Amino acid sequence: MNTQVPVSEFADISALETNLSEPTSHLVDMFRRLQGDVLIMGAAGKMGPTLARMARRACDLAGTPRRVIGVARFTNPASARALQEHGIETAQGNLLDPDFLDSLPDATLIVYAAGMKFGSTGNEPLTWATNTHLPSLICRRYPKSRIIAFSTGNVYGVVPSSRQSLETDALNPVGEYAMSCLGRERIFQYFSQAHSTPIAILRLNYSTELRYGVIVDLARKVWSGEAVDVTMGYANVIWQTDANAIALSLLEHTSSPAAIFNIAGAEVFRVRDVCRRLGELLDRPANIVGSEAPDALLSQGQKAAQLVGAPRVDLEQIMKWTADWVRRDGATLGLPTHFEVRNGRF
Repeated sequence: MNTQVPVSEFADISALETNLSEPTSHLVDMFRRLQGDVLIMGAAGKMGPTLARMARRACDLAGTPRRVIGVARFTNPASARALQEHGIETAQGNLLDPDFLDSLPDATLIVYAAGMKFGSTGNEPLTWATNTHLPSLICRRYPKSRIIAFSTGNVYGVVPSSRQSLETDALNPVGEYAMSCLGRERIFQYFSQAHSTPIAILRLNYSTELRYGVIVDLARKVWSGEAVDVTMGYANVIWQTDANAIALSLLEHTSSPAAIFNIAGAEVFRVRDVCRRLGELLDRPANIVGSEAPDALLSQGQKAAQLVGAPRVDLEQIMKWTADWVRRDGATLGLPTHFEVRNGRF
């Protein structure tokens, strides 16, 4: 992938999604080595559609015929049709329904991208069922498959802004969402040991593209003149193309006991500085309020990067692309990240 793609490449959503689903040469080579069909649970979420397309494109480029199957509720039928148009099979249903889960085809390579975050406060039982009970059903259904399971850097809790959380750090989840995500990890770890299931747990924060993400949230506030509270003063983000490629590539690094990897951008940034830079790009003053707390949710992704390749798109490029998109009133998913939340209530 060319990390210096001009902004004009993203003239529309189609061009953006082509970029977000572009596989790396490393991923193509991996699919030459690994056999079996790919089944993606949560294929209608924020990352699911482009991750599924990337898997399909990588398999085609590898010359290894196989099925790529996207599983979701698909409450919007258009999202299922969009996947089908790109050669991805779809299965519609509720993964918490054991009959539906049993009806899914066998697959050697499983991507678990299902989960619940937004709306978790006030709906705690469903949050725990989705984030903690469902993984046990998946592990029972696919005990011999390779599984990559998305988790979150929220399980670490905040750390001093001078450092980033490592996979070996003690965990300190705050709030029921983060606690349920730790529960998800523990269930996957249990079944990985009990059934010798090769699993990799992927602690992601934060994936961003032009319709969703921390940089989009900040850019839209700067553009509209809305105040930006910088109490959560630091973050690191990763362009979604890179997040998709790293995640899929880690299918080759599953193990029993389960392996753990952070997926995160290489650059820790100060929110205040990003807002000022976005202000320059948008020709708008950034309305910054508050002062930085001494800690934030930050993760280091070097362990995964050393195995499968580092992120290729840097923060400056993400800001330029995002500012251009916001200036042109590009579409969003309408899902603020709430990355600034410090009490764990989503």
